[in-house]
Order: sequence, then C-alpha cells, then structure tokens
Amino acid sequence: QVQLVESGGGLVQAGGSLRLSCIASGFTFGIYVMGWFRQAPGKEREFVADISRSGTNTAYADSVKGRFTISRDGARNTVYLQMSSLKAEDTAVYYCAAKSGFSGYDKWGQGTQVTVSS
Repeated sequence: QVQLVESGGGLVQAGGSLRLSCIASGFTFGIYVMGWFRQAPGKEREFVADISRSGTNTAYADSVKGRFTISRDGARNTVYLQMSSLKAEDTAVYYCAAKSGFSGYDKWGQGTQVTVSS
C-alpha cells in the first residue's frame, strides 16, 4: 500500500533549524512531484514547497522562501524539507504529499508536528 512517512518534527526555538524527511513506498517515487504542506491550528492546510520529478525545479510559498529548502533523493525514495530561521508562525503539522503529472496531490502522509517556541 502507498505510504508516505514523515519524520524529523519536534520542538525548536525561534531562529533554529529542523530537517523533515518523508520516506515513500508503494509507488514509483521518480514519476511523482513531491510536496510539503502544513496546517496550523484553526487554519486551512497550505502549500509550503514542491519539487519536480527530476529534482531540478522547486517552488516555495512566499512565507517560507529563502528559509526552507526542499530536496529529494531518488535512490532513497525520500523527500526532505530543510527549515532554517524558524519562526513561531511556522508552527504546524507538516505533511508530505505526492502527485502525478495529470492529477493533484492524492497521496499524503500522516504528518509530523513542528513547534517553534519564542
């Protein structure tokens, strides 16, 4: 069965860094765009970043651009989100997701909690 398993979340002080990992299984990782989303309490789930199949193209939400970096490792079926200069407003559950070239994001992980304290 398709699985996306996130890890790396936790509690960090404002200004600190965390790296999230998402290990994919049960589908052909290399033909999917991979993305990260997040959802804070009382808010809708929002797009954070995504990365093309080849790993050469990336996109970021304005709120995280310059602070977060998405990457992928095809050999390990893993996508990463390196988060730096974290702010309290980055506090959310972060979700890994996958999409094909002809559909939306339809594969989702369970999420990992990131809490940034000030």
